[in-house]
This record gives sequence, structure tokens and C-alpha cells, in this order.
Amino acid sequence: MNPKYKRVLLKLSGEALSGEQGHGLDFETVSRVCKAVKECVDAGAQIAIVVGGGNFWRGRSSGKMDRTRADHMGMLATTINSLALADSLEQLGCEVRVQTAIAMNEIAEPYIRNRAVRHLEKGRVVIFGCGTGNPFFSTDTASALRALEIDADIIFKASMVDGVYDSDPKKNPNAVKYDTLTFMDVLNRDLKVMDSTAASLCNDNRLPILVFNMEQPENIVRAIAGENVGTVVHS
Repeated sequence: MNPKYKRVLLKLSGEALSGEQGHGLDFETVSRVCKAVKECVDAGAQIAIVVGGGNFWRGRSSGKMDRTRADHMGMLATTINSLALADSLEQLGCEVRVQTAIAMNEIAEPYIRNRAVRHLEKGRVVIFGCGTGNPFFSTDTASALRALEIDADIIFKASMVDGVYDSDPKKNPNAVKYDTLTFMDVLNRDLKVMDSTAASLCNDNRLPILVFNMEQPENIVRAIAGENVGTVVHS
């Protein structure tokens, strides 16, 4: 395989790592995702990962809890997922570094942009935990920020659907899938590809996003190779 993209930021859904059980971690699912990532690395692509934490905690659903504290708990959930991915990748023979936006020196490196880029150049997978390190910002926004900081070619957003539709395909059997969209389409039509802060950040910096189905982890390999999977969102 000859990768179309040299450096990619892969955004993984936390919920997708729970498999059919719907919560926690399903290690068979984690392993399948990591095998696809390793195949991309072996082909010469540089892979950085941002993972959500919704399989353990969703701050927006925390009721009357203080939002800042709820978001901090969500950051800890992303760290659990980051360490699980790192362990699975290492078992497959990948070199991995976990970097967190909140200092956790005993278990991960602090996020340092130049160090992250150097790891990627050496063929290591870099996993970014704790989002941006700030409350009120989603892991979608963290993906956009980190992708821009490391000069990624594209963001791969691995979701639970095979692209972007004009309505929820699970509720509307007549939903229409888009092959390409602009970020202005996403914002004006409120298509829920990612939150508006992340979409605006990508649009302003001309950073494309490819949305595809993570239930088939081999889509990561196909996307790296430049095959037509999912929906491309561009400026």
C-alpha cells in the first residue's frame, strides 16, 4: 500500500471502543482498531490519535453537576481509553507515546508539540489524552487543534455511520448520504459532523475531514490508501 496521506489525526469515538456492550472497553474491538492502525504505520503513514471518553463518562449528561468538574472527569475517561489503545498497539509491536493535556507524569508524557512531531517522525503512534485540557471544549475541538499543531494532512473521524447524511440514517431510511461537503454546508445545515467550534477551526485553516464507519476498522487502511470511503468535508 502506498499511503495517500503522510500524517493523519485519527479521531476515535469512545463509545465505539465498547463494542456491542455499549459501555466500558471491548478489547477485541480495541485490538481490531489497533491492527488497522499498525497496518497504516507499517505502510509508512504517521498516525496520531485523539479518543473520546463517552464509553465511561459524558459530561453533558451529568445533570446538575458543575460543568467544569464534569468535563474534568471526561478528560480522565479519555486517558483510560488512551492507555488501553497504547497497550494494544504495543502488544502488536508498535511504538507508542501517550501525551496528556493535563500533567500525569507517572503514566504519560505531558503534551509538547515538538516532542509529539518528533515521535511521529520516528514512526511512533502518538495518542493525545485529556482533550485540550480545558472544560467546555470537546474532543472534536481537541482533534482539530492537535491536527493543526502537528501539521496533519487530514482528520479521519471514525464514527458509527458510514459518512454524513442529511438526517439520521438510523431514524430515517430515506436519509441521503453526501460524498463531499463544505464546512459552511455543515454549519448552515447543522449536520452534526462535529461541533461548530471544531468545524470553524478546520474551515479557517483549510484542514479537511474524512468521516467514515469505524465498525469496519479496515476502513482506516482504505482511507489512508485514498480509497473512496465515507464523506469528505473541506473548505
